[in-house]
Amino acid sequence: MRATQRGDVPVFDIRPSQGFVALNLRELWEYRELLYILVWRDIMVRYKQTAIGAAWVVIQPVCAMLVFSLFFGKLAGIPSEGVPYPVFVYSALLLWQFFSKALTEASTSLVMNERVITKVYFPRLLVPTAVVLGGLLDFGVASVVLLGLLAFYGIAPSWAMLTAPVFLLFAVLTALGVAFWLSALDVEYRDVRYTLPFLTQLWLFATPVVYPSSLVPQRWRALYGLNPMVGMIEGFRAALVGGASSPDPRMLATSALAVVAIFLSGVVYFRRVERTLADKI
Repeated sequence: MRATQRGDVPVFDIRPSQGFVALNLRELWEYRELLYILVWRDIMVRYKQTAIGAAWVVIQPVCAMLVFSLFFGKLAGIPSEGVPYPVFVYSALLLWQFFSKALTEASTSLVMNERVITKVYFPRLLVPTAVVLGGLLDFGVASVVLLGLLAFYGIAPSWAMLTAPVFLLFAVLTALGVAFWLSALDVEYRDVRYTLPFLTQLWLFATPVVYPSSLVPQRWRALYGLNPMVGMIEGFRAALVGGASSPDPRMLATSALAVVAIFLSGVVYFRRVERTLADKI
């Protein structure tokens, strides 16, 4: 996009991107206020006209924790690496709930904003980005329950907790990368919204939320780490609550590389199809 001056009236020349397309950081920075507005709008709309409002942020993971603790912790006897099972599963559910909600809501974000996208120019990348970033507020609210669980079970804070934001950042990048892919695909193929709930459920059980990654044979852990949320959840949980064993370094490295690959490929694909989104939506 290029701006010129004709008298006192600014004229914007909008041109489609060419060749290999990646992030236009300068353009995104120019529209940073719009990103803030979109994030705030999504937060305000999310629980509008609900009876208990933002309390759903806490009720959902707490109910899931109780169900998992009963069936997997008590009845199935799944090990929890020396950590009380409610703390073990809730610390993972925090990151997983953020990730799964980001995918569900961001995947349809472009179609939901059809009227704006077809009438006004702005970087379309901001739409799914706003949905993902808006979920961080829910994450913060739900984290209060984890602090209560840590205090209840007498788990003292450690210096390792300082590394938790690193794993949260990688989880955000994973959510953004997948959101870019799904939101762009949803414009052309509406099947995405119908298959996503099923795929999300499969992804949940392919991720060490209710079980530790130590149950996976060691020779397969590096391959298991190709699921980017494996390393992020294991690292995040270990940083907050510790355990009898540390996550496999090779598994963490593989997950980190998978995060970078998903994010960069999502950006490139989204920017490549961005030029025709308004026509197809």
